Amino acid sequence: MAMGQYCPVLQIIGYENSGKTTLMEKLIKKSSCRGLQAASVKHHGHGGEPATEKNDKDSSRHQQAGAFLSSVEGSGMLHLQASTHQWGLEEIIELYYHFHPDIIFVEGYKNAAYPKVVLLRNQEDEHLLDQCTNVICAISHYKNTGEQKRLPVPHFFLQDDVEYIDYIFQKVRKQDE
Repeated sequence: MAMGQYCPVLQIIGYENSGKTTLMEKLIKKSSCRGLQAASVKHHGHGGEPATEKNDKDSSRHQQAGAFLSSVEGSGMLHLQASTHQWGLEEIIELYYHFHPDIIFVEGYKNAAYPKVVLLRNQEDEHLLDQCTNVICAISHYKNTGEQKRLPVPHFFLQDDVEYIDYIFQKVRKQDE
């Protein structure tokens, strides 16, 4: 665990329509089943302030999955009804610590240094694995047939959620030690 960090933080990253919110829901539900209080942060990565309808929908999906605290951030607007010139992920995480979560799931913020899961829609998205740090695994919408280049991290097929959710929680537990 990082100095001063009170609970594990796990990022879920990938391009639009790669399944980030759906994976967040699965992880939040699994956390709830394990008796953990999960919090979520969604980054509105499309520029400008978050459009309330779409992001409120995703934030509501996080809450319906069991997150006791959720927010959306974009261009300095944090939909926890607080505003400043710019909200950095570190500031949001620090704010969340006051609510005493057991785990924080972050959707987005590709350049942050927390452990992350990368969602791949297709092989063209694999360049994300070279651009991001601290990647614990990749989850793709396609099966790796062996003819393709070997990915530099453990790789799971999107439909094999039992396998990768267990793997992710093992990695998160190690982060918490």
